[in-house]
Amino acid sequence: MPDTKPRRSPNERRRQRWRIAVILGYAAIAFGTAWFFESQATTTVLFVRHADVDRPEALTEDPPLNAAGRARADLLARFLETVDVVQGVDAIYATSTKRTQQTAEPVAERLGLKVEIADPTNVAGFMDRVLSEHKGQISLIVADADQLAPLIEELHGKKNIPRIGPTDYDELYIVTVPWGGGAKVKTLRLRYGLDWSPPAETFTEPTGPQAAAGN
Repeated sequence: MPDTKPRRSPNERRRQRWRIAVILGYAAIAFGTAWFFESQATTTVLFVRHADVDRPEALTEDPPLNAAGRARADLLARFLETVDVVQGVDAIYATSTKRTQQTAEPVAERLGLKVEIADPTNVAGFMDRVLSEHKGQISLIVADADQLAPLIEELHGKKNIPRIGPTDYDELYIVTVPWGGGAKVKTLRLRYGLDWSPPAETFTEPTGPQAAAGN
């Protein structure tokens, strides 16, 4: 039986190929735009002070966490385990001290992450590293009380954050850095241990003439 289907002219075939190319081009642009915005997502940095130690006035001796501190570190881990319903914490940083590493370790164990050691006194270099290596992700930084404010300010977060008292071990600062610089960096402050107290048998009051300084 002869083929009665009308053949398309060369012009019609060219127009069809052009329409297909346009559709594929729009699809590529859509996928590229989606990838770009995903890669430029807001970066979130969590800042927390190390947990309880027996002698906050003698931090130069590198004291470990006491029993109350270990209990608080476990509380922090449980608090941060589901901090984001989609992905959670992506990176964890601590200083070279036992107290910050021991505070970070329970979180790392729960999330299957490694605690990275960093120097918080190199403020600009440290924050540049976090923003470049963990762009669009969530990072946790555990440091001493007096080291938190300079790091937060380096991200253009809140200036002059309230003084952290000697027994204020549960303050958590959340700094969100939007991509592109068009939106304002936001800083949130909350207490992850609100209405929680260390078990009575583990609690140790700060002692010594410098206990009121807090670190």
